[in-house]
Amino acid sequence: MKRRIITTGDGSKTIQIEDWDEQYHSKHGAVQEAYHVFIEHGLWLFQNRKVHLLEIGFGTGLNALITLIEASKQQLSVDYVGVEAFPVSLEEVNQLDYCEQLGFEGLEQMFQKMHSCPWEKVISITTDFTLSKQKKDFKEISQQNQFNLIYFDAFGARVQPELWTEAIFLKMYQALKANGVLVTYAAKGSVRRAMQAVGFTVERLPGPPGKREMLRATKQE
Repeated sequence: MKRRIITTGDGSKTIQIEDWDEQYHSKHGAVQEAYHVFIEHGLWLFQNRKVHLLEIGFGTGLNALITLIEASKQQLSVDYVGVEAFPVSLEEVNQLDYCEQLGFEGLEQMFQKMHSCPWEKVISITTDFTLSKQKKDFKEISQQNQFNLIYFDAFGARVQPELWTEAIFLKMYQALKANGVLVTYAAKGSVRRAMQAVGFTVERLPGPPGKREMLRATKQE
């Protein structure tokens, strides 16, 4: 499918899949969306502790990069697992200029390492941040009671409805530890109901720019 780099509403870039009219991040602001959904309503729930984190859709690596930045500020130690079936090319990554956009040019080497490091291995990006990239379909996720936090950043239900089903959210529920949290930019009623059907307690929260709401789901045990 044809892909191109586009500039979003906050000046940051993302990748657009033209055949789907779908982007890896919000066209209203890639960086703003990532911070609002995954950091402010996800990562910041965990203070001064070890966080085991699963990202559904590693994609451009933007969420991993800002997590690394914010975890150091919050004195968090993060074990980050990113699942991606179709990795982004280094050529595309280099066109996104995320470190420059974020004002952290000094992190460019670490960001490059995130994308160039081998798959299926645990790699230390910093002393407090490890990354394990897993190249597989989301349906193949089988971890049990392993994660504190899930970033659910799959392509939208309009183009990939099979990723937003009860079957997938049951895998997410099982992968979380007790009191674990899943955050996503999505807010569709069908998504919320699928989450609730597998046992999640679901909150509607104010959405990022361009979206009225987002969802946060908790495994309360």
